[in-house]
Amino acid sequence: MTTDAVILMAGAGSRLGEIAKPLVPIAGRPLISYTIDVLERVGVRTIHAVMGAQSERLTNEIERLLPASMRLHALVNRDWQKQNGVSVLCAEGKVQAPFFLVMGDHLFDPSILEQLLLEAQPGRLNLAIDRKIASIFDLDDAMKVQVEGDRVAHIAKDLPAYNAIDTGLFLCPNELFDYLRRAQRDGDCGLADGVRLMAADGKAQAIDIGAAWWQDVDTPEMYAHAEEHFRAAAQS
Repeated sequence: MTTDAVILMAGAGSRLGEIAKPLVPIAGRPLISYTIDVLERVGVRTIHAVMGAQSERLTNEIERLLPASMRLHALVNRDWQKQNGVSVLCAEGKVQAPFFLVMGDHLFDPSILEQLLLEAQPGRLNLAIDRKIASIFDLDDAMKVQVEGDRVAHIAKDLPAYNAIDTGLFLCPNELFDYLRRAQRDGDCGLADGVRLMAADGKAQAIDIGAAWWQDVDTPEMYAHAEEHFRAAAQS
């Protein structure tokens, strides 16, 4: 049973203005509220939110948004200007595995987490991947993945040959923390560095999201695209 989720939200989010990115309104609601809804739906009871910039405001706002069935465990990454692997490591020893790992600036269909639960292999890092490459809004900024069978073979933003995109949605074992520590150089690492090492050891599984929708909200253009998605959904 999966009851814990780690949400990464330590970045400044400066490309979307002064407001903390998880609180940016999408279709009249804070972006993070959609993630909270999905996590509650799949049975998550504790959210470990890794914060950096604007942590006090984020803590107050997220606590206000949480339903009675969930609790917030706020974690502050003092090195929030480093790569996101450092933020993941803030949850080591505090989270119950297997746990969801999601990004605080992503929107996604509930079916993706349901599929992760259904198809995940115990003891492996399970990554939701999108093969609909032509539909990716900002492909240059996307994390590319080379999938062989159901296995993640390679992952990098500048990967020359790839057949899928990393959605930023994971179901993780505690072993991820060990690999992130191995990946560190001068106290810094990206999440993709840890995934890359697990993939090299055959411990990273790719789970195809099929027709499901997701969207990174990192730039004004991505924000506008997400707003359009919700407008279209409301009219259908």
